[in-house]
Amino acid sequence: MDSPLTPDQPPVLRDDPAALLAALGWQLECGVDECVADAPVDRFKVAAEAEAAQAVSPPVAPPAPLRAAPPADEAEEAIGEARRSAAAAKTLDALRAAVAAFDGCALKHGARNTVFADGDPAARVMFIGEAPGREEDREGKPFVGRSGQLLDRMLAAIGLDRRSGDPEKAAYIANILPWRPIDNRDPSTDEAVMLWAFLERHIELADPEIVVALGKAPAAVLLETPVAITRMRGRWLRPARVGGRPLLLTLHPAYLLRQPAEKAKSWRDLLSLRAVLDGASPPEG
Repeated sequence: MDSPLTPDQPPVLRDDPAALLAALGWQLECGVDECVADAPVDRFKVAAEAEAAQAVSPPVAPPAPLRAAPPADEAEEAIGEARRSAAAAKTLDALRAAVAAFDGCALKHGARNTVFADGDPAARVMFIGEAPGREEDREGKPFVGRSGQLLDRMLAAIGLDRRSGDPEKAAYIANILPWRPIDNRDPSTDEAVMLWAFLERHIELADPEIVVALGKAPAAVLLETPVAITRMRGRWLRPARVGGRPLLLTLHPAYLLRQPAEKAKSWRDLLSLRAVLDGASPPEG
């Protein structure tokens, strides 16, 4: 997708760096991947010149990745370290510090912040998402970008608010990964396995009445199996990984931004959550 940046833009946009940055961010969210140049480029000529240059000089090997996946023995050592650190944490503050100090996951070295949680840990409901995005990585809190704004509206529709100090009305939010994957890719199985001990301890210490998995990645981690979230959303389960607590599967807000027609399904899930909070028994399976 092309996006021309022309000199006939309003002066307020041209002269305001913050406005330009916001405009660029909006275009990236919309899928823009190239800016149109001031002059046309002959792509056939460029390709021919590249082929001619390659013919007279050996191709240059691509650079090695900055951080390759760790060998199996290193991964096992990191998993063991995560388990020991998580088990030693007796409070959520201690667990937050343990996660921030953990160096076994390569994601940490490309992240700005460790994103631990947001909301009231005394809340009756704990929402678990996938991983931080660009805005979350910048602010150090989960769900603060566009998907977070939608999540806040969804919660408000059933009387919940992450900023509330009343556990009856509050929400507690975390992710399966505390660091942003490069290019916002899905969390990998290796990363989820390595960091599972921290999430497991997080659930134990927060001790919510209900857990809600937002999207396929957290659902797969909590159920220990791949999940077709569009088919399984709306289900209530009691897996061992959440200590037998009621677990509701639903769609991730980011998916709803891409597929607005699916919001009606999430609304039914939210109404089901509200009913359980009001005393109804979670539906079976």
